[in-house]
Amino acid sequence: MVDTEATAELLSLRSTIDNIDAALIHMLAERFKATQQVGRLKAEHDLPAADPEREKRQIARLRALAEDAHLDPAFAEKWFNFVVAEVIHHHEQIAAGER
Repeated sequence: MVDTEATAELLSLRSTIDNIDAALIHMLAERFKATQQVGRLKAEHDLPAADPEREKRQIARLRALAEDAHLDPAFAEKWFNFVVAEVIHHHEQIAAGER
């Protein structure tokens, strides 16, 4: 026997998750637009694609934000490292004239 109340709640929760996923994708797109501009600026001024000191500061900041939000700080750091690796790749492509 299917619990229609549970099914309705599940559908509602999944709808919320879908909306959050859509918002995350749009926010990531905006983030990458900004990092593309950073990459072009770095390429124009022969600056390195990576900035390890900034990355360290950002990791510390994001870990603290994650803790405040009751999100696993290690997960936040893994996510950030994944995004930064892609950003650096884009910056290297821009510097090489590929983007």
